[in-house]
Amino acid sequence: MEIKSSSGSSVSVSDAVFAAGYNEALVHQVVTAYLAGGRSGNAAQRTRSEVSGGGAKPWRQKGTGRARAGTSRSPIWTGGGVTFAAKKRDYSQKVNRKMYSGAIRSILSKAVADGTLLVADDIVPSEPRTKLLKEKLAALDVVSALILVDEMQEPLYLASRNIPNVQALDVDGVDPVSLLRHKHIVASSAALKALDERFQSSGKAKSAASEE
Repeated sequence: MEIKSSSGSSVSVSDAVFAAGYNEALVHQVVTAYLAGGRSGNAAQRTRSEVSGGGAKPWRQKGTGRARAGTSRSPIWTGGGVTFAAKKRDYSQKVNRKMYSGAIRSILSKAVADGTLLVADDIVPSEPRTKLLKEKLAALDVVSALILVDEMQEPLYLASRNIPNVQALDVDGVDPVSLLRHKHIVASSAALKALDERFQSSGKAKSAASEE
């Protein structure tokens, strides 16, 4: 298929990546797993076996008039362990490579179908100035955008980080959440070809399996 750029030229890409059917359930599962993987799960408390001290019996078993105590690190003592201690939790969910690639293809294909994927080879400003990048985005009538390039350049990185709802990534850093977070995807021709090459092989394998 052909995708037209802002300059009037067209970029040839494969249907397996940019014209695949949209699998909403798969995209939801992959996005949920991606967000879950970013959770730290940093709650941590110590049980009575993990706190320091308490090796000796505080006092003898009988004759003191006090309750029996075997350790000063009992949960009922100050400085003791916690009875049901909270522990770090791993929130990550397993998503295999084919599922991840399929979700990316679905998102890119839907962006092409909806007309929210724009091709602009001159999106990188000549200088690291926010004003220059804003002018380029205004010419495309874009407010919220993910800018994709094949290789990150310093002028683009510095110019984009001060603009709300605008994010710049190279192809290696693309992820499903960033693709869905913005209203438009503005990509260079080289970035589209890199995406096509990266996700095309798994798409062809899936098509071949369905034909059999």
